[in-house]
Amino acid sequence: MTTLSPENSLSARQSASFILVKRKPPIDKTEWDSFFDENGHLAKSRDFICVNILERGLHPFVRTEAWKFLTGYFSWQSSQDERLTVDSMRRKNYKALCQMYEKIQPLLENLHRNFIETRNNIARDIQKLYDKDPLGNVLIDKKRLEKILLLSYVCNTQAEYQQGFHEMVMLFQLMVEHDHETFWLFQFFLQKTEHSCVINIGVSKNLDMLSTLITFLDPMFAEHLKGKGAGAVQSLFPWFCFCFQRAFKSFDDVWRLWEVLLTGKPCRNFQVLVAYSMLQMVREQVLQESMGGDDILLACNKLIDLDADELISAACVVYAELIQKDVPQTLKDFFL
Repeated sequence: MTTLSPENSLSARQSASFILVKRKPPIDKTEWDSFFDENGHLAKSRDFICVNILERGLHPFVRTEAWKFLTGYFSWQSSQDERLTVDSMRRKNYKALCQMYEKIQPLLENLHRNFIETRNNIARDIQKLYDKDPLGNVLIDKKRLEKILLLSYVCNTQAEYQQGFHEMVMLFQLMVEHDHETFWLFQFFLQKTEHSCVINIGVSKNLDMLSTLITFLDPMFAEHLKGKGAGAVQSLFPWFCFCFQRAFKSFDDVWRLWEVLLTGKPCRNFQVLVAYSMLQMVREQVLQESMGGDDILLACNKLIDLDADELISAACVVYAELIQKDVPQTLKDFFL
């Protein structure tokens, strides 16, 4: 067992402290611009900016630019001129990938059964999306979205394609103007969050660590879940596959959580602390009604219209509690 340092404990208390007072306004365009000098180099530290994003969030007018830094689309050390060059390069690379895909598409159709199946799955998923707002205004271009998802599938052998990706890419398309931006932001998001929402990479690991965290922080609840079999926690895999996006009342709430995950504050793999906090919301009901896996999932599915700030605050409190204790090495390695 390992005790975390006093410095880390202080950092966690600071990360959670914003729940005790009214949250300051999100970072707006004027303040964001003040973080850079006349050449576009950072005048504030990356850590300073990320802590402020955790505690305050981003104004919608800032989000597009800020996310390019948070995902790694742009380097934090870059100048304005360098970022223009990088964006041009990303546009050209995306165009080259599109041309490559057009050339190999017939080959994929003839030789790879999985390609046809995946293309059909993508088409079905996209047709289910609402592409208009309540006023009838078109929100997304489904054809462009399908193209980006197919290209991502062909280029990304690790992540492949899974249900939920269509909703994730839709949120990126709503955030930015150009297809190359949507494509690369999605790729970098998956990498930056350590593929936490990818079934064959991150989801199982997240569920395992969630079980470990429950055992450490809430032994009574863990004993109940253990008695209900392995499926009790495993049934929560949709949370990670969809990166919690179906639990919130608005797209802004989803972006708010995701940008916190991208900061790495207050710790790595913050999504597991978020899941723990959500599970605590149904804890008493689960215990009182002696729920098993399917019933737990049904209860959790009723957690909708959540407020992102409140959930982030709750997860920060869990982190502050966690590092006050003698933490097992497995948890320390995962979160720090």
